[in-house]
Amino acid sequence: MTSAQPEATPYADGRLMDVHRPPAGTAGPAPVVLLWHGRGPDERDVLRPLAREAAGLGLLVLVPDWRSDRPDGGRAELLASLAHARRTAAAYGGDPDRLVLAGWSLGGREAVAVATHPDTPAERRPVAAVGISSSYARPAITTGDAPLDLLAEQPSPVPLWLVHGTEDGVLDIEHTRQLSTALTKQMSAVRVLEPATDHAGVIMTVYDAEADRCLPATAEAVLRAGRRTAAVLAEAAGLP
Repeated sequence: MTSAQPEATPYADGRLMDVHRPPAGTAGPAPVVLLWHGRGPDERDVLRPLAREAAGLGLLVLVPDWRSDRPDGGRAELLASLAHARRTAAAYGGDPDRLVLAGWSLGGREAVAVATHPDTPAERRPVAAVGISSSYARPAITTGDAPLDLLAEQPSPVPLWLVHGTEDGVLDIEHTRQLSTALTKQMSAVRVLEPATDHAGVIMTVYDAEADRCLPATAEAVLRAGRRTAAVLAEAAGLP
């Protein structure tokens, strides 16, 4: 894991995005991962442990704040962050042509939806997508369609990686298994990881009820599970 604090940069109307760079001396340009947090408003900090770990593997990881309580559900912010990531990745040492779209919880559904929807313009479509501990049967904020419905009828245009903890008590792992089954039937490229952890542990955090927020984990078992998620991000981006 890299230890440096991320650089916060505005991506639209003052909305902030964390920039996690790969270690100094990493051969570049680096593959890019745009990582969306879940339903909680402005929780880019929740994904910092995972983003730091993934950056340490040689990725440029971009994590924007966004708000699902906006009138549009956060659609404009999510799409603006994707456009900004493509525009600015090169300035941070990244390769915008090797951009992976990933998300956790609600962000995972949105990442898979944008990556696979038939109406997504070529300039928005990533080279791969990673859904982390999400569900896919409800309509996405960004596309208006449920990813599961579309992917049960047609192959995915990009490879997909799906991660879901076997002990997730927030979103049952069957949500991910259902999508995996549909993708397999359509002969889509899909890889599935099921670490023995919960909804928070899959991103190297623990849920703190008093703070009502996921906070960085210290337990080795949780950190180990999160490292496996980071390795999936690297694999989806084409790193060995």
